[in-house]
Amino acid sequence: MNLNELAANVLQQQRSTPGLIADALREAILQGIFQEGQSLRQDEIATQFGVSRIPVREALKQLEAEGLVTLHLNRGAMVSVLTANEAQEICEIRSALEVTAMQLAIPKLIAADIEKAAVILEATNQTSDAGMLAKLNWDFHATLYASAERPRLLTIIKNLHVNCDRYVRVQLTQMDYQERSQKEHYQLLDACRQRDSKAAVRLLKRHIDTAGEQLVAYLQEKAQKR
Repeated sequence: MNLNELAANVLQQQRSTPGLIADALREAILQGIFQEGQSLRQDEIATQFGVSRIPVREALKQLEAEGLVTLHLNRGAMVSVLTANEAQEICEIRSALEVTAMQLAIPKLIAADIEKAAVILEATNQTSDAGMLAKLNWDFHATLYASAERPRLLTIIKNLHVNCDRYVRVQLTQMDYQERSQKEHYQLLDACRQRDSKAAVRLLKRHIDTAGEQLVAYLQEKAQKR
């Protein structure tokens, strides 16, 4: 899929133009259509979407807030480059916030939540597509956290996931990582099913911290090759 196809898909939806453009550009970045450090020319993007530069500018500002785009005063927009230090900080914040969400959610989890999470894990077993794996990974965690009833907290956590998503997709395509991640997901789900808050928190923190350590190592190695 390329940017033209993404643009055609999102423009069929009934939403604000800046939001639709942001959706398409976000997916283009996550899929690697736009590489880290690549310039994003507003006039070219506007032409592809058949709009003025104003909604494109608003879309880029939204992606800047998500950490995917960097706006420079004189050089325009470019796809953000995630450093190892930034990734470590993001994962540390994720660990703290997601543990909080898990603690708040467990007492309110119902059987339907557990079943929905189990269905997501089964769907994960059936695909090897990096984009779908990343989406299902977020869906699984979001399902467990939803009953915490903290929408602002969930929004912050989702943005942190988006920040790392393009790099996590690389991790998820590595079979050993995916197998271990799934094993940890099932362990976490079992702890939630038993309403074992201490075990769930311990498993979740280890899950995030381990993934974070691998991501940081990957980015450090990538930086050394530049």
